[in-house]
Amino acid sequence: MSTPADIGLQRWHDVIASRDPAELTAMIAPDAVFRSPAVHTPQEGRDVVIAYLSAALVVLGPELAYHDTWQRENDAVLRFTTVVDGKQVEGVDLITWDDDGLIVSFTVMIRPMKALDAVIGAMAKQLFG
Repeated sequence: MSTPADIGLQRWHDVIASRDPAELTAMIAPDAVFRSPAVHTPQEGRDVVIAYLSAALVVLGPELAYHDTWQRENDAVLRFTTVVDGKQVEGVDLITWDDDGLIVSFTVMIRPMKALDAVIGAMAKQLFG
């Protein structure tokens, strides 16, 4: 029997493969929360979470690759790497799904600091022009 994380992970990996942000709307709960190392306060609500994840699809680009996944029934930790502005980026996504497989919480952690700085700059350009 599939768990909410099984369903959610498949949908997330499909979005990463297609790079189509339009698919995010059906995956995000109305009261979802996004947490980023670049923003002090949690970003709340489906539209805001979609905006951040859509920007991340562009910023993290085609070099984004997931390497490991640790999973429980309603949540998972995904280790990733990519390159942003010539900087090697390593990070983790911590994702929690509700019982219907919708994302309710998405937290990103990135290292090293120079990579985080590159991601912050690129995300700001993508989100705010």
